Amino acid sequence: MHFKNKTVFITGGSRGIGLEIAKKLATEGANIVIAAKTSEPHPKLPGTIHTAAAEIEAAGGKALACMVDIRDENQVLAAVKLAVETFGGIDILINNASAIQLTGTLHTEMKKYDLMNQVNTRGTYLCAQACLPYLLKSENPQVLTLSPPLNVEARWFENHVAYSIAKFGMSLCTLGMASEFKGKVAFNSLWPKTIIATAAIEFAVGNASMMQLGRKATIMADAAAAILQKDAKTVTGNFYIDEDVLRAEGVTDFTEYRVNPNTPENQLLPDFFI
Repeated sequence: MHFKNKTVFITGGSRGIGLEIAKKLATEGANIVIAAKTSEPHPKLPGTIHTAAAEIEAAGGKALACMVDIRDENQVLAAVKLAVETFGGIDILINNASAIQLTGTLHTEMKKYDLMNQVNTRGTYLCAQACLPYLLKSENPQVLTLSPPLNVEARWFENHVAYSIAKFGMSLCTLGMASEFKGKVAFNSLWPKTIIATAAIEFAVGNASMMQLGRKATIMADAAAAILQKDAKTVTGNFYIDEDVLRAEGVTDFTEYRVNPNTPENQLLPDFFI
């Protein structure tokens, strides 16, 4: 029960990877604050903050559902305040919320550019800023951001410049804040080696069959739990890959994580930025 009575503030955790991480930590006794904007069912995507809270409590944790658009500073600050009032503090921040549109420069409307950069980079920065006063009081404060290693190569930008800028902006928060708060708060990033089959990704790419070549979100949840147990004073500024984290923990068989167990490992699709 590594996370017993630890309070985790997670953005965008009403479905997908965020929800799987939340449930994993809940099985070890964590208090989970779901800060996401889906309070009513989405027409094409499953899950709300309320269904997520129910799943978290069923897994063994305590849940606080907060309707939050992380582009809105006042909503973020209010959710952080409520989290502290409810659970007494914040020990872990997981920057999971993200917006995605994989279009080229001529086909990316500025409102989509703004959405991705406001949710991804600005949202990560804002949530860290809002949680830090409480993280600094925690025994082992951790910030984990779901963003890629800083492989700044043209091939990762040329087909979707706006999305790549927004996603790498999250990683730059990890890089800078890890150094700024070294020895006080851990800042690390986690990214999947293969595509992760979530409804949001299927919706974004519009290809259901592609999901058969990916892994389940549970691999990210298990990797996140392993990272968040580490010593915040010394383990910081890392850009982890899910499979590498679990191999270091002794995992050698990844069959359980494949969406289709019959898909050979060497045929799984690598994720962006890998």
